[in-house]
Amino acid sequence: MTTESPHYTLTYHGQLRTSMQHQKSAREVVTDAPLDNHGKGEAFSPTDLVSAALASCVMTIMAIKAGDMGHKTIKMDSRVWKTMASNPRRIARIEVELDLHIPDVTNQQKLILERTTRACPVARSLHPDTQKEVVFNWL
Repeated sequence: MTTESPHYTLTYHGQLRTSMQHQKSAREVVTDAPLDNHGKGEAFSPTDLVSAALASCVMTIMAIKAGDMGHKTIKMDSRVWKTMASNPRRIARIEVELDLHIPDVTNQQKLILERTTRACPVARSLHPDTQKEVVFNWL
């Protein structure tokens, strides 16, 4: 175990609820187990966070690359769908649909930006059996 301070701390509050705190910013996230797994479903589930993290990572990687290409105005929104499997219970599929508006982006740059998303550390960290689909809607 490392001797440096932890990046996050978590607390279990009972009734399948946890809270986690980001140590540097003191921001907090609460999770609940989903309704279909004995929980209240009143907050993101841990697997919801993993699925949302994929979309967030893709958007961040694209924004970095677009900035490197000289694009200053970048607008993105995404929607995420998660499909669970059983035996074992796990994320089977994550679908991300991105709406992107980057003024004056060329078709070649669009292709580069779409390929850049393959470098997303979250996507690379997911189990190979987890299907990942990203759809790009250029507006």
